[in-house]
Amino acid sequence: MTPLDEARTRTRDLNRGCHCITLDRAALLHALEAETGEPGLWELLSASHAHLFSATPLFVTGADVDRMQAVVRAIEAAARLPGYVEAALARAPEIARFDPGTAGAFMGYDFHLGPDEPKLIEVNTNAGGAFLNALLERAQWACCGATAPINAVPPGGGFEDAVWRMFEVEWRRQRGAGAPARVAIIDDDPRGQFLYPEFLLARRFFEARGVEAVVADPRALSFEGGRLLAVGRPVDLVYNRLVDFALDRPEHAAVRAAYLKGAAVVTPNPRVHALLADKRNLVALSDPARLAAWGLDAASVDLLAHTVPRTVEVTPENADDLWQRRRALFFKPAAGYGSKAAYRGDKLTRGVWAGIAAGGYVAQSFAPPGERQVIADAPAPLKADLRLYTYEGEVLLAAARLYQGQTTNFRTPGGGFAPVFRV
Repeated sequence: MTPLDEARTRTRDLNRGCHCITLDRAALLHALEAETGEPGLWELLSASHAHLFSATPLFVTGADVDRMQAVVRAIEAAARLPGYVEAALARAPEIARFDPGTAGAFMGYDFHLGPDEPKLIEVNTNAGGAFLNALLERAQWACCGATAPINAVPPGGGFEDAVWRMFEVEWRRQRGAGAPARVAIIDDDPRGQFLYPEFLLARRFFEARGVEAVVADPRALSFEGGRLLAVGRPVDLVYNRLVDFALDRPEHAAVRAAYLKGAAVVTPNPRVHALLADKRNLVALSDPARLAAWGLDAASVDLLAHTVPRTVEVTPENADDLWQRRRALFFKPAAGYGSKAAYRGDKLTRGVWAGIAAGGYVAQSFAPPGERQVIADAPAPLKADLRLYTYEGEVLLAAARLYQGQTTNFRTPGGGFAPVFRV
């Protein structure tokens, strides 16, 4: 048995047998209310957010963490190749052709930790949960020989310092110098969003650095006199949490106009989504011959060949074959997010399949999630995935999600966001 095999065996044993409660929940709730500036917030949300945070960590080998980081860099190297860019933009909405120069804040790379090496499941823009997971990480006790959660931030500062550098770089990539004076954190009906507490954390994050920030519904924004306005005052940078990735809904017209006119730095933006987060990109990223033909280096081609499950678009031509092989596949909408309308093939009904076969979906070879045994009402194995929050190919934070069901959710007792401990 190799050292890596031994480490993976120990990791599986810990995930099955370690029942330590590492979360100092009182400290977490106190910090959440203090850092959002909203006394009583958790009491207000307790019913709807009872399973936002898990009390147990997910264990992972250091070698697998390093491998996942290498996958991120390989994908972003591929996304800079002219052939890849041309193919991605050919199927993207017209707005994706506009390039303001930014790289996209808070990319999210999601992995399943099966019995062997990690498997990349998908890539997301505006990945939610980073600020909440940073808070969660600070409320942990040591456990089972792992002295602390993973500190994936590069040398030179903690999570918040790295995030501030990210927004500074985004600003300078488009503006060249200076810094934003006013930021809008936008989503549709932000108070109604499940991760609304995170918007409050983001607002306080900017305010602590002398930047005025507002959490806003885009319908409250206007584009007047060449400026994007929120509550009648200019906005310089938009931290975009919308899932209208092309900004084509009427209620997002002001943001769209400001973005295309360069009147505000909008991050992440439609181009970043088209190049990285459209699920159809997984077709190319799981095709070694195509990546090699585009000029990706051999080591990255080999890494992605072993890490990205084979993916194809669902078309009328291959629909019958995919239906026959559905039990070994997972189906996702090309522009999907948050596991919405995603299905395991062995759970499909004929009615759901009719919608998938009509188009707009990809079929991905099924990669089983990891497992974590937790203590809730009774010991139960939960599924686990791991997300790397990144910027420009570098990791800002690693976090896990524990759940039961076909896809990730925050409805499982004992589940929710969980810290990642390196073995």
